[in-house]
Amino acid sequence: MSHKPEQDAALQPYQTNMTRRQSLKLMAALAASSMLPALSGCDTAPPATKTDAPTTALTGALTGEHWPDLKLTPLSGTGYGKDPNLILPPQSPWPLTLTPAQLSLLALLADILVPREGAVPSASEVGVPTVLDEWVSAPYPRQQQDRVTVLSALAWLDDEATMRFGSRFGALTRPQQITIIDDIAFDNADTKPQFQRMAKAFAVLRGLVVAAFFATPEGTKDIGYVGNTAIGGDYPGPTPAAKAHLDKVLTELGLKEFAWQA
Repeated sequence: MSHKPEQDAALQPYQTNMTRRQSLKLMAALAASSMLPALSGCDTAPPATKTDAPTTALTGALTGEHWPDLKLTPLSGTGYGKDPNLILPPQSPWPLTLTPAQLSLLALLADILVPREGAVPSASEVGVPTVLDEWVSAPYPRQQQDRVTVLSALAWLDDEATMRFGSRFGALTRPQQITIIDDIAFDNADTKPQFQRMAKAFAVLRGLVVAAFFATPEGTKDIGYVGNTAIGGDYPGPTPAAKAHLDKVLTELGLKEFAWQA
């Protein structure tokens, strides 16, 4: 199904004050995040050949599945090179690719996944869509695969919303939006066949949003992370409880001679 990227009047335009340098630093933090979703290889399909094209079409017809037919231009940026400066990255190592409409839809989805809770800001308020724009624009294999997944997922949501409710996703009411999200929220035995492919893609998108949020200063503060914080005076060393735990683990591993209190 084709997709037109025009902006919905009801969709709040996404705006951010994040600089390019800030978004590049956060993208580097996202790349190093242990929360980053693993590559699945299942969210998008390889180009159909003459042999498998009829099978692919038949599968879609039988399951009721639809999938956007995107014509994406390959990314041409050169990346950081062999000796990247992650402390002071270049201002514009590659062009950004998401349109204002895509960024606004991504912001809407990000805030459904990570809404504001009291003093903790939502995903869009800390610039997650901007970070993901950097991510899907980077000319590296992982990011290029995620680019296809993310853009296909955004297009699928608009197509599904139009087929169900006659309007694009951003123009729907929140209950209508949640109805669609509920159908693709999880890829499990209860997921209907027509939503299984999108459920896999949505899992990648959800993982990127959550990992990007917790890569921001506000996200790390929310989970109580205190790393990279200077300690006044001499380093006090591990607490007695930490030493006792380490001694117990070392003993269980047969390494008691390396314990603090051997």
